[in-house]
Amino acid sequence: MTTPTHAANWFEIPANDLARAQRFYEAVLQRTLKRESMGPELTMAIFPYAQGGGAGGALVAGTPQQPSLQGTLVYLDAEPSLDAAVARVAAAGGQLLLPRVELPDGMGAFVHIQDTEGNRVGLHALS
Repeated sequence: MTTPTHAANWFEIPANDLARAQRFYEAVLQRTLKRESMGPELTMAIFPYAQGGGAGGALVAGTPQQPSLQGTLVYLDAEPSLDAAVARVAAAGGQLLLPRVELPDGMGAFVHIQDTEGNRVGLHALS
């Protein structure tokens, strides 16, 4: 039995309007998401990640999951600046739910936001 190097491998954030959700996350995180079709019913916008080196994830449309403020909370990397990412949230159509919380021992800080689809998502950065 091998020991995992990290707790998560993949995450999915449900979206009713994938184009709107993709625009939101690209604006807030300043990263390009890659659109992929997984058959006639399922479309994803995949967040950039290093395969084999960390967790990946995507926005997903066409699944029975619905956007929600309850349930599992995913934290997205907001480097190089959490404050800059937070400043882009409202302009991109989102809302700040929990203001910046400083973590101890140089672990950075986080916020909770609501995206354009109605999901609660965390943003985290060391700066």
